[in-house]
Amino acid sequence: MVSKDHELSQRRQCRLLQLSRSMLYYRPKGESAENLAFMEIIDKQFLETPWYGSRQMARHMKRQGHKCGRHRVRRLMRLMRLVPIYQEPNTSKKHPAHKIYPYLLKGLAINRPNQVWCADITYIRMERGFLYLVAIMDWYSRKVLAWRLSNTLEADFCVAALKEALAKYGPPEIFNTDQGSQFTSSDWIDELKEAKVKISMDGKGRWIDNRMIERLWRSLKYECVYLRAFETGSQARDGIGQWLAYYNADRPHSTHGILTPDEVHASKTEPMKMAA
Repeated sequence: MVSKDHELSQRRQCRLLQLSRSMLYYRPKGESAENLAFMEIIDKQFLETPWYGSRQMARHMKRQGHKCGRHRVRRLMRLMRLVPIYQEPNTSKKHPAHKIYPYLLKGLAINRPNQVWCADITYIRMERGFLYLVAIMDWYSRKVLAWRLSNTLEADFCVAALKEALAKYGPPEIFNTDQGSQFTSSDWIDELKEAKVKISMDGKGRWIDNRMIERLWRSLKYECVYLRAFETGSQARDGIGQWLAYYNADRPHSTHGILTPDEVHASKTEPMKMAA
């Protein structure tokens, strides 16, 4: 039987390592090598054509000479939490018992840090499995405020990232997400309500609101994840952590000219534009 002191020690280790508790016991997922190879192909293509559903993706696989039918493609896309971009509310899997909050950003000028935050979850390829990554981003500056890795899609790793962001930067005025079950869970909602944050969720016609964090995923995967075959959760944490630190501190964002997300978030001024 695990002692209480040992359990508390494990929890402290998770907090120090920026891992959800389940990551402490991470074991590679039980997909075949063929399926893991297909998942990488699907993930790369989805970054290029995020409107591809399972039917179009299966056609793409067939044209590339891969024997991967639509039913398998659909299962793997669900496993990776890849949902094609539709101009209707279909951004992620909802929980039928969870309350959906209204969209608050229509017509809103977002012109300062900590005015609006957003969050999203993506799939991270491993050498023999996969993990999930959640990131919380400041909408205006594009700074990644907090992130967590997990080997499940339970809400706890999202809530841990939210708590860290609130502790470091204080509450935003509005937090906007999709209608996924992690972001409608009682633990997530209670944290936002306790911090007196207005809750906004994407609805019909608002699929485009996720474009900033989708660009983050694209850059992260092509510049970090696809170049390295992470074997363990700690390797993934270190590699992704290094890249996100570089993204925040050293990588100028096109929206803000020559300024990095860290500089824009700290300055709280209008963005500096590149000279013509």
